[in-house]
Amino acid sequence: MIIYPAVDIKDGKCVRLSQGRFNQMTVYSDNPADMASKWQAEGAEYLHVVDLDGARTGEPANIGVISEMASAAAIPVQVGGGIRSIETIEKILSKGISRVILGTSAVRNPELVKNAVNTFGNAIVIGIDAINGMVAIEGWEKTSEFTAVEFAKRMAGLGVKTIIYTDISKDGMLSGPNLNAMSEMLRESGIEVIASGGVGSLKDIEDLRNIGMPGAIVGKALYTGNVDLKRAIELAK
Repeated sequence: MIIYPAVDIKDGKCVRLSQGRFNQMTVYSDNPADMASKWQAEGAEYLHVVDLDGARTGEPANIGVISEMASAAAIPVQVGGGIRSIETIEKILSKGISRVILGTSAVRNPELVKNAVNTFGNAIVIGIDAINGMVAIEGWEKTSEFTAVEFAKRMAGLGVKTIIYTDISKDGMLSGPNLNAMSEMLRESGIEVIASGGVGSLKDIEDLRNIGMPGAIVGKALYTGNVDLKRAIELAK
């Protein structure tokens, strides 16, 4: 299992939200590139970066900062937040970023997913964020008509190989991941699933590993010190 340290960017700074709420935000660093270097030095194999401004407005706003992060860390970086066109995907991948995450755009525009997968292959990852099992969109501020599992199957049918599955109710709460939902997604979708939301302890890492998750994103718990990245990586192995 790969551990993905999460770096959320807002106004060029490294922040964390609770349950996706912009009014519940903590700033952890003014220099995201330093944060990227720190996680790499502690053994991270991959970084997960979200452009929160982009997620909200539908247009990436922190590509320059994220490009600096990719340069600072000699490990792959995946980026999500406001990526809604082939041109934007191309621009981001040209900045040394390894994978892009499509969220709202995948729900609104399955044709984009199809074209993106045909053009960029495994560089395309789909972010599925769920509230009560339903897919949320537009920076988690609206809900679509799809269940998370149904949507994952649709994406697999378009050639997608990897999804990131976030349980919003757990995000930033350090209360443990939704293991039932994660197990169901792993079992039903038939593709690689990266778990996101709720990891608050090393036991949570162990639990995710034990249900067979290929990857887990860890955010707030790293910044609060609840989870030590080196130990988490050892456990994940």
